[in-house]
Amino acid sequence: MAAHSEQPRMPVVRDVKDFDRGSGNLLERIIFNNRLLVLLVCLLATVFLGYSATRIDINANFERMIPLDSPYIQNYLKYKKDLPGLGNTVRIVVENRTGDVYDPAYLEVMRKVNDDLYMIDGVDRSWMKSIWMPIVRWREVTEDGITGGPVMPPQFDGSAAEVAKLRDNVAKAGIVGRLVALDMKSSMIVVPLLDSDPKTGQPLDYGAFSRQLEDKIRSYESAKVGIHIVGFAKIVGDLIEGLKSVMLFFAVSVAVATVFVYLYTRCVRSTALLVSAAVIGVIWLLGLMQLLGYELDPYSILVPFLIFAIGLSHGAQKMNGIIQDIGRGTHKYVAARYTFRRLFVAGVTALLANIVGFAVLVIIDIPVIRDLAVTTSIGVSVLVFTKLFLIPVALSYTGIGARAAQRALEADREMAQGQSLLGRVWERLDALTGRGWAIGVTAAALLVTVASAIVMQGLRIGDLDAGAPELRPDSRYNRDNAYITRNYGLSSDQFVVIMKTGDEGCRLYPALTRMDGLAQLLRADPAVQATTSLAETVRFTTAAMSEGSGKWMTISRNQSITDGAMSAAAIATPDITNQSCSVSPLVVYLRDHKADTVARILKTSSDYARVNNTPAGAKEPVEFLLAAGSAGIEAATNIEVGKSIVMMYLAVYGSTALLCLVTFRSVRATIVALIPLVITTILCKALMVWLGIGLKVATLPVIAVGVGVGVDYALYLLSVQLACQRRGDSLRAAYRRSLDFTGKVVALVGMTMAAGVVTWAWSPIKFQADMGILLTFMFLWNMLGALMLTPALSYFLLNPRSARDEARVSPPLEKKYV
Repeated sequence: MAAHSEQPRMPVVRDVKDFDRGSGNLLERIIFNNRLLVLLVCLLATVFLGYSATRIDINANFERMIPLDSPYIQNYLKYKKDLPGLGNTVRIVVENRTGDVYDPAYLEVMRKVNDDLYMIDGVDRSWMKSIWMPIVRWREVTEDGITGGPVMPPQFDGSAAEVAKLRDNVAKAGIVGRLVALDMKSSMIVVPLLDSDPKTGQPLDYGAFSRQLEDKIRSYESAKVGIHIVGFAKIVGDLIEGLKSVMLFFAVSVAVATVFVYLYTRCVRSTALLVSAAVIGVIWLLGLMQLLGYELDPYSILVPFLIFAIGLSHGAQKMNGIIQDIGRGTHKYVAARYTFRRLFVAGVTALLANIVGFAVLVIIDIPVIRDLAVTTSIGVSVLVFTKLFLIPVALSYTGIGARAAQRALEADREMAQGQSLLGRVWERLDALTGRGWAIGVTAAALLVTVASAIVMQGLRIGDLDAGAPELRPDSRYNRDNAYITRNYGLSSDQFVVIMKTGDEGCRLYPALTRMDGLAQLLRADPAVQATTSLAETVRFTTAAMSEGSGKWMTISRNQSITDGAMSAAAIATPDITNQSCSVSPLVVYLRDHKADTVARILKTSSDYARVNNTPAGAKEPVEFLLAAGSAGIEAATNIEVGKSIVMMYLAVYGSTALLCLVTFRSVRATIVALIPLVITTILCKALMVWLGIGLKVATLPVIAVGVGVGVDYALYLLSVQLACQRRGDSLRAAYRRSLDFTGKVVALVGMTMAAGVVTWAWSPIKFQADMGILLTFMFLWNMLGALMLTPALSYFLLNPRSARDEARVSPPLEKKYV
């Protein structure tokens, strides 16, 4: 890279006839001697991939959001069919705003909502629960034994007598706080979902499913009736719906970044070219994603933003060289070839750093993150063509306005002489190569880093807020979730422990008592609202069969008594165990799914399982397996994120260090380049603590992106500095030369990329807003860290001792030198 940057100034060629078209390397000759063909190929690719881009689907998949290789998730998937309603479930609450659930008019609305939900594609109708579904039953003990039936009377007609029966049945069924609100003003419909559409066999379209909920179910909402909907499918549906407004933010990002580039070039046609090339890169990416079978989901929708920002900011580098050459009088065609020669290796190196930053995410065992890594790497690879080939070739035709080129050269002269504001800033920065300033800046950076390292200890893995942290706190979903939490004793945050036994083993005394022991242990946790399990059901049924005596509220050692209770319980609650009585869920209802809550419940359950699981081959095997339910799946995801962060650090910093070693051929220079990146990572994690952002699937990629993109700044500055030092320049002169040659571009890149993502902060999707804030911080801080820490650290690591001694007494650098 340095060799290309510091070769002697190329001769001014005013007439293209005087230029040797056979000069340059083979690739340059192929590209520029066939310019029309290159443009035609790019045009055809844009048309073809643009058509493919219009056909890309926007969707999400439940199983692609979770770590499929996690042993906990493997347990859930293995016994998924035996655990109906304990995975991907939607809950709809129908509220009577003017009365209670026993109002006949309300019950009629409730019936219509129930029937409409039943007919929506993707609903697992066999396990749908509500007071209108026959699977929800009541039971009682009479002189003739245990009797029961569906909660909703079979001949219900809304009459006072039938309403009275319903009231009695609800009380007998024990569903108050579960399917009927504690204040008796609303009731719930629990809707388990299938993974695929039974008609088409395709994965469930969450966007379409959510729209049906809004069109068919939310339409019942009125002054008298309220509708509240929660569940993973509704979260994803709302995120997909929010993506429409995200497109507006994309347009704003384009506009803001365009302004930055124009302020740099002061040329309308070249700015339009750079913006168009960046947009073409996005079009190619979306087209390739569609051809390769990828979909846009709430996470990968961020990729086009990044690709546009990277493409536009890197394209400005090409403009920098062409402006200088054209300003000196060189023909636009020759200037384009000169720029290609100077910056091709540097551009490829910078793009490789970007690709590495994204590609390392494939080590994370979460499919949606792996897709993000692959698609973003594809997008950056596309920039090799749009940035390194298309832009120089197009500029060889369009060139840049003469006035803009002259203005840029004049600005460079003023800057070099310290007459402009930027020039005065450059003078302050090259002073950082001196002993006093180097010590001061390094010490300040160390203090800030230590303070941030202490703060970042408070970073938690997982969600830090109730409801759906991906959405704004005042979003409709989070308001619905708050309503349900207030009015129901059992939340939608379920942690499920699976008890596995031999066939018919779940009815045996040892298995039931161990399950009951775990339930009692978990109920002691203040974050647990309640638990439901086969053991608890058997205890209550045994007491009910003994005239309701509390003395019998136990698990009997008499197997015949337990068998009778099991039979009665299975009829009333068919989902407490599977048909072979070998898989039984212990459902733990949590007050929230915050990171600390989920981690604590997971530890309690795993510790109990480790002590109480019987060894393989035991006569009466009992095994407690973790975990299912929304909170159980989240616990597994948090564990994977926690493991992945360490591997990701090793991969991203290891590969970046290797790339720097190859580029700089110096271990010390590599350390100088990496230290600002490490500091930025620490500061970013401290910022996450201050902003209340947890480390999770949505925020994990930010660190890799920040390192992969942030190392560009060091590549630009250090490559020139090292080349100057190796030819004999002092550290201060070498760093000032690197500022003059690449400093303005480094500042432009940082500002442009930050401008491209800062608008995300106003997104209706909160996790995108969080990513926008963090990325903006990392882009700007990486830029400032490179500009300020590179000279300070170079004083200690890239300055011979004799040069350091000389710098203590040497006069300031003369302006004429630079």
